Formats: sequence, C-alpha cells, structure tokens
Amino acid sequence: MSSQMWTDRETMLSDAERREIETEIEEYGQKHSVCIEAMKIVQRHRGWVPDETIKDIGEMIGMTTAELDAVATFYSLIFRKPVGEHVILICDSVSCWIMGYEKVVAYLKTKLGVELGGTSSDGKFTLLPVACIGACHSAPAMIIDKKLYGNLDEQRIDEILAEYGSRLR
Repeated sequence: MSSQMWTDRETMLSDAERREIETEIEEYGQKHSVCIEAMKIVQRHRGWVPDETIKDIGEMIGMTTAELDAVATFYSLIFRKPVGEHVILICDSVSCWIMGYEKVVAYLKTKLGVELGGTSSDGKFTLLPVACIGACHSAPAMIIDKKLYGNLDEQRIDEILAEYGSRLR
C-alpha cells in the first residue's frame, strides 16, 4: 500500500508510527521482515501493542492479524496488554532458581502486591518472568527498563525499587 493510499483512510496507527514502519520496510526490503520491528515501534510509542494496531500493521506489511498475533505471542517482549510504567523481567533460569529465585520472586510479589504477569495498583511496575537474561554470574537477577540488577535479596530489591520512586508496602 503506498503512503498516499495509507494516509487517505482512518487508522489506529499514528502518523509517526506509520512513518517509522515505512522506513523499516524500505530498509529491510521485504514487508514481512519488519513484523517484530513494527510491533516494537508501536510499543515504544504506546507502551504496549493494542489489537487495533495489529490489524493496521498487518495491512501495511501484508500479514494477517493471526500471523502477527502468533509472532507477538512467541516474542515475550511484545506486550499485548497495558503494562506498568516500569517492566520488571525476573529471570527464572536454572541458575537463578538455584541461587534463590523462589525467595526473590515471593518478595517481589508481596512488595508489589501482584502475581507474575500483574501490574502494581499504582501502575508503576509490571512483574514478568523471563526464561533467561544471561546474568548467571550474578543470579538471581532481573531487568528493569533494560537495566540489569543481580545478586538480588530483599534489601537489594528495596534499594532498587527506591531508585524508581517506589513507596510500596
């Protein structure tokens, strides 16, 4: 679909999102190749990828919503529902389990008042498990907004959350 045709109809994608996706299409050469990048663009603008934008992305790159949903489901860092201001990715690899994952995740769940996959009542944090973050040397570990934190215990978690202005429990 040409840019002119695209801008002549109503869409859930913003002009900025469409332009960025079109730039990726030009760079990659094949429309299907930008499916993950297109969803990441929407997520960067909105914090998550709503259903309506999946449909519009699909129309832009020639994929069905089912195909894009399958990719988004497989790629765990595409958020298909609203998340908190900060996303905590807690590593649940074998190394982290051996080094105290269960105690750390129990403390985080209590501290944030959520289960895994949940968002704190103040909307500040979403707690998500992730298979491995490659930080076995400092297990147990987590990532918040692309920043790695390791050697976690209750005191360290309190210090880390305080960096983000948390006044939880």
